[in-house]
Amino acid sequence: MRVVGYDPSGRGSALLVSDGDGSEARRISLEPGTDLGFGLGDRRCAGSIDREGVHYACDRPETPYCEFHTTSWVCARCTGTCLKDEMDCYDPHAVYLAAFAPSTVKVGVTRAERLETRLREQGADRGAHIHTVSNGRIARELEAGIAEELTDRVRVPTKRAGLAANVDADRWEGALAEFDVIDRYAFDYGLDLPVRPVVETIASGTVRGVKGRLLVLDRGATTYAVDMRDLVGYELEEGADERRLQSSLGSF
Repeated sequence: MRVVGYDPSGRGSALLVSDGDGSEARRISLEPGTDLGFGLGDRRCAGSIDREGVHYACDRPETPYCEFHTTSWVCARCTGTCLKDEMDCYDPHAVYLAAFAPSTVKVGVTRAERLETRLREQGADRGAHIHTVSNGRIARELEAGIAEELTDRVRVPTKRAGLAANVDADRWEGALAEFDVIDRYAFDYGLDLPVRPVVETIASGTVRGVKGRLLVLDRGATTYAVDMRDLVGYELEEGADERRLQSSLGSF
């Protein structure tokens, strides 16, 4: 079976897998305490999953997706001028700030009813709802203005570097001081990490937890952080990965 996608921490974390036979993709739960015992085989394009969850395989060698299965969400590039043929974002939208330990603060936009889920999907440590507006165009205009002072994107290496850190409270409160905050959120992903995990691409170990798209696994005396996107496209082989992996200093 091949990894064809994943659900991050906001939606019941799981790896999505398929046998490539045109059936619905299946879920491998990533609940804390779950034991994974897979080696990684060949890797190729993960294909696509339709709205009904049916997976369509692809044999092209590009990973994690070939040019025919690479999608770009046009709304992510919007700054208030709609890039679609017809604007369709008429639901109420929330503009929010998100904190990532230790000191990164980003601005973002989502549909109002998805705010808490969206923050969890990104692996935010804290969140603040700062505006509610009637549509996505207005929200993106506000976001673009705030992004002149705060970032609107946080890369995975930055999130990974903060896994064992705490949020700089002064930095966070300073960012919020510019806004009339509607609501606040604080998230605990249950990782309880004394030191930063070792970076690896593996699918074997005991799940400690998931933060955004970062899967944290305990294996032996070492804790590893896996970007789930780096697993997409791999064939999973039954049996623990026997590769020699880097260990943390605490394992010696």
